[in-house]
Amino acid sequence: MPDLRVSGIVEESVVDGPGVRFVVFTQGCEHHCPGCHNPHTHALDGGTMMQTDAILARFDEDPLLSGITFSGGEPFLQPGALAELAEAVHARGKDVMVYSGFTFEQLLEREEREPAVGRLLAQADILVDGPYVESRRNLELEFRGSDNQRLLNREAMRRLREMRNAAPVAKADADA
Repeated sequence: MPDLRVSGIVEESVVDGPGVRFVVFTQGCEHHCPGCHNPHTHALDGGTMMQTDAILARFDEDPLLSGITFSGGEPFLQPGALAELAEAVHARGKDVMVYSGFTFEQLLEREEREPAVGRLLAQADILVDGPYVESRRNLELEFRGSDNQRLLNREAMRRLREMRNAAPVAKADADA
């Protein structure tokens, strides 16, 4: 399995998704959201390189886990390695949650240039999308920090993708 640049791992969390989660904090983020909870994860060359099979071995040690959460940093800067890890977690019957500072729509655009983004999106059972906006901070939200962020399950992501694909062709494109 490939290597992953990691800021840290929390082996049991109840605040980073439903149930008991194994949380991988990826290293590297280009969003630099003011008030970010994890500013130490921003440097693209920071953190520690870890083999994803070593991460999976640690995950396998705890039978009480509901699933794995990818946080950051920005997980979609390392989509290939995370998609492979997510596939292995799904093969164990566990679920996958991903946090991203990108919106789902931005990820769909990135997917066109970088297929691994689509591969990771396909593995996400739950996606929290959008940048953290300090002025919109809301401590009452489930699994999110600001009210502009969305908590999207597979069905919501499917519907958003369908809406994007069904968008009418712009008049200029139709006249061409």
